[in-house]
Amino acid sequence: MRYRFSELTPEIIQLADMSLEGYRIDPELYTLYDVKRGLRDINGNGVVAGLTNISTIKVLDMGDGMPNHGDGKLYYRGIDVEDIVAGFIKEKRFGFEETIYLLLFGKMPSEQELADFRKILAEFRELPSNFMRDVIMKAPTDNMMNTLAKSVLALYSYDDRANDISIPNVLRQSIELITLFPVISTYAYHAYKYARLGGSLFIHSPQPELSIAENLLYMLREDRKYTELEARILDLALVLHAEHGGGNNSTFTVHVVSSSGTDTYSAIAAALGSLKGPKHGGANIKVAMMFDDMKQSVNDWTDEEEIKSYLRRLLHKEAFDRAGLIYGMGHAVYSQSDPRAKVFKGFVESLSSEKGRHDEFALYSLVERLAPEVIAEERRIYKGVCANVDFYSGFVYRMLGIPDELFTPLFATARIAGWSAHRIEELINSNKIIRPAYKAISPMREYTDMENRMD
Repeated sequence: MRYRFSELTPEIIQLADMSLEGYRIDPELYTLYDVKRGLRDINGNGVVAGLTNISTIKVLDMGDGMPNHGDGKLYYRGIDVEDIVAGFIKEKRFGFEETIYLLLFGKMPSEQELADFRKILAEFRELPSNFMRDVIMKAPTDNMMNTLAKSVLALYSYDDRANDISIPNVLRQSIELITLFPVISTYAYHAYKYARLGGSLFIHSPQPELSIAENLLYMLREDRKYTELEARILDLALVLHAEHGGGNNSTFTVHVVSSSGTDTYSAIAAALGSLKGPKHGGANIKVAMMFDDMKQSVNDWTDEEEIKSYLRRLLHKEAFDRAGLIYGMGHAVYSQSDPRAKVFKGFVESLSSEKGRHDEFALYSLVERLAPEVIAEERRIYKGVCANVDFYSGFVYRMLGIPDELFTPLFATARIAGWSAHRIEELINSNKIIRPAYKAISPMREYTDMENRMD
């Protein structure tokens, strides 16, 4: 018998069932051996695994003795991200390119430095010849993160200095990937849609005078048109998602893989694999889908008791995906507020008014207020619960007409700025491969040639 690719045969299922007992670990053993499961302590704090200059996450002390109990703050290179965003808003300028510069070089650029940097970004924004045909359009998939990762690994073959991990070369590779991520993502979506639906395939080349946010909308939309508010809110989303400490799963992946001395393309592809997961970058899609289900299940979007009842059903695994989660609520560090969600919310309201979707925004706001109450009633918690940045981002992307398939690639388009900075930091400062220890708990036993052989 010849097995077909991706087929789960009865034989494979039987072998999997047989192996299950050999993998299970009693959760009580983590306490017995004082092993920090998920590299977190009992309060949910990450175990310190390194030092970084790039960003800082803090929770303000409320003076009540509770761990992680206060408003959250996020700093890029020591500067409060709320102050950074306020500067962009005040002067009505696109800020993602400045944020990239800050993360990579440790300071805000002057006007001339920014102009020079924008020119470099524009020059690197062109894919290699035939890359669209030979890589992106080959075997298109509905998961753009897979196409993005495939494309990043393919770019290795086009780079004559792919294995050179000197800092100038890694910086060059990082800038190229930063500026190519939005191009690859949008082209991958168009290729997938063309393969699935047929019709015309339209590809708009990025324009050198446009910001990254503007180019995203320009390349994505058939008519290439967008409003200033749309572009500014997308730019804000990129700024707020650009970096979040060295301990988040995808960034830590960059540190771990980079410490082995591997090439930039392999390190970034590994980070993409991490970000794809629904517990990380895929959460914004889950929030949007949860609200789709909520809008179908709740008759009156203003009825607090009806909404609370739906939220309780979520927690009791009786609604939506029956995972027992209210997606978009809660964070490993933030308790009272996620500064990114706080900054984002006002702009979300403005966009909802422009799009005539204020009723939906009111529903989101109501859930944001009621969910912590319901979670406190239904679950034993040691700290507050707040909306995280994923809570509103999916709603924003939907209002911008961005397809669900591009939600997580947009996250990657922002976060590669932080990944690049952390990769360079790891290469400069570390000369040891990252290798945490695991405690073996399997009992020792004698080897037999064939354990089940007949006498």
